[in-house]
Amino acid sequence: MSKSTDHAIEIHEFTKTYGGIRGKHRGVNQISLTVKRGDIFGFLGPNGAGKSTTIRSMLGLLRFQEGEIRLLGMDAVKEQREILRKVGYMPSEAMFYPSMKVKDVIAFAAKARKMDCTREAERICSLLEVDREKRIEQLSLGNRKKVSIVCAMQHKPELLILDEPTSGLDPLMQEAFFQLILEYNRQGTTCFLSSHVLSEVKTYCRNAAMIKEGVIIKRDSVENLTRSNARRVRLVEDGEKKEFVYTGSMQELIRKLDQRKVEDLLIEEPSLEELFMHYYEQEKGEGREEQ
Repeated sequence: MSKSTDHAIEIHEFTKTYGGIRGKHRGVNQISLTVKRGDIFGFLGPNGAGKSTTIRSMLGLLRFQEGEIRLLGMDAVKEQREILRKVGYMPSEAMFYPSMKVKDVIAFAAKARKMDCTREAERICSLLEVDREKRIEQLSLGNRKKVSIVCAMQHKPELLILDEPTSGLDPLMQEAFFQLILEYNRQGTTCFLSSHVLSEVKTYCRNAAMIKEGVIIKRDSVENLTRSNARRVRLVEDGEKKEFVYTGSMQELIRKLDQRKVEDLLIEEPSLEELFMHYYEQEKGEGREEQ
């Protein structure tokens, strides 16, 4: 895979297996994916789909068996130290020394990069209402998550990699968090956001990939991913309520319904979650989509 200055993330035929050399369990299988610089990219999939495995391998935290990963033009394995200086990483679970004060954890994260991030850290703490005098063990899940956000963003990284960042945050803090993401992005930061909350990806991301069971099944703009001829059909037939997702022609649907004793009918666009499942079903019939 050749180095590209246009892409913040380049993944080529990446495979990570677990369970020994032969890999009894295949965590991620032959993933190829690129993310352009300046994008806000969503990485979609249910829990256990391979999102965290991919992210940890990108950062050099997991060794993988096959493929190549480059971040900001650098090899994820050979140039890990330089990559970590320019990347902000927020894990799905925020783990800190429980007896440390919040302010000391934030300062420790900045010191690890040999950078003075005091001003930006204070600004983010103010926006997210972070109490810097409390100890980690006194914080709720949501407040630990906010500390994790500060540690990931205070050095104004070129690339932000965020693994399920909004879990545990209340709606107001989720909105404040995404406003920060948009602000950083306007300043040139590329954002790679893993999530199983499809509505937030639809709102804030421009492009996205869908992963299931370690295989990418779809990669496109968010606009195209959410555009479909699928419709949710709700009807009452002989006093019984029924509902299903229909993907054929409307004329054929009307013809079929005309043969039934339909007492009530509602046809509407499916939810994003249902679209996601629709792509899963397509993948079963068509196999893995090439990148």
